[in-house]
Amino acid sequence: MPTVQVRLTAGFEEARRIADLLEDAFELEGFPVTLEETPAYSNVWTVFALVLDSEPGEAIERVIDVLGADAFGLEPQATVLDEGTNWIALSEEIRHPVQAGRFFVHGSHDRIRRPPTGQSIEIDAELAFGTGHHATTWACLAALDRLFKKDRYARPLDLGTGTGLLAIAIARVLRVKVLATDIDPVAVTIARGNVRLNGVGGLVECLVADGMRARRLMEQAPYDLVVANILARPLMRLAAPVARTLAPRATVVLSGLRTSDAPKVLAAWRMQGLHLDDAIERDDWMALILRNSRA
Repeated sequence: MPTVQVRLTAGFEEARRIADLLEDAFELEGFPVTLEETPAYSNVWTVFALVLDSEPGEAIERVIDVLGADAFGLEPQATVLDEGTNWIALSEEIRHPVQAGRFFVHGSHDRIRRPPTGQSIEIDAELAFGTGHHATTWACLAALDRLFKKDRYARPLDLGTGTGLLAIAIARVLRVKVLATDIDPVAVTIARGNVRLNGVGGLVECLVADGMRARRLMEQAPYDLVVANILARPLMRLAAPVARTLAPRATVVLSGLRTSDAPKVLAAWRMQGLHLDDAIERDDWMALILRNSRA
C-alpha cells in the first residue's frame, strides 16, 4: 500500500488548530504532520499529513474522521507519494538542526546537539516562516555570516521577520539594537517569544508593519543593514521606499526569490542606486547582497 500526503489550506489560526488535531490523532501511528506557509509570507498556510499504507480516498476519510464531517469547511487533497522513499525518516530529517556558517538553528528537541562554539539559535518549526530549513532563510544566514566576517553595522532592519530568526542572528553577533517588522501580527507575536527565548529581548524590537509604512521605521532610519526575506514582487515594490531610508554604503540582503527572478529584482534595486556585491544560491533560490552606491 502506498503513502499518501493529505493537505488542507487555511488561514494560520485554523491551520494550526487542524495540525494540532491531526498530530494528536496520528501520534501513536507515527504519521508526521507539518504546517507551512505556502508560499512564504502569503498568510496562507497548508497542513500536510502523511498517511502510510493507504489509498487516497481512505487517507482523506481518516483525516475527515478526525476533523469532523465538514472538515472545517475545507476540501482535503491527496497525493500518492513515491513508494521508494521513507517519508517518516525524511520528515524527521527536515526537523534536524541547520548549520549556516557560524549559525546553528535547532528546535527545542535538539538542544543537546548544540555545538560548543558558534551561535546556536532555538526556533521551533511549524509556527511561522523562517526556521532555517528553507533555502531562502539558509541563504540569508549564510550571507550574514559572510558579511559579519568583514563588516560592522549599527542600525539593522529585518523586514518581514517571520519567526525573528534573522533579527536574532544579527543581534547575537553584533550586540546592537535591531528593528524587526512583519505584516502578520501572529508572526510578530511568535518573533517576540523567540527573541526572548534566545536572550536578545533587550536588543530586538518587533512590530507590525506593512512594508515601510510605520512611523517607527522612519524614526530609526537611516539603516546601514537591511535584510528582507520575502518574495520577488514585494522586493521589487520595496526598492524605492527602502532605498530612501538607507545610510551611505549601506548593505541590503534580499532573499525569497527564485534564481530566475534575480535579474528583474536586481534591476529594480539598481534603479535606486544599489549594486550587486555578492550572491548566494541554493536549490534554485537566491540571496542577493547589495551595496548602496549613493554617498
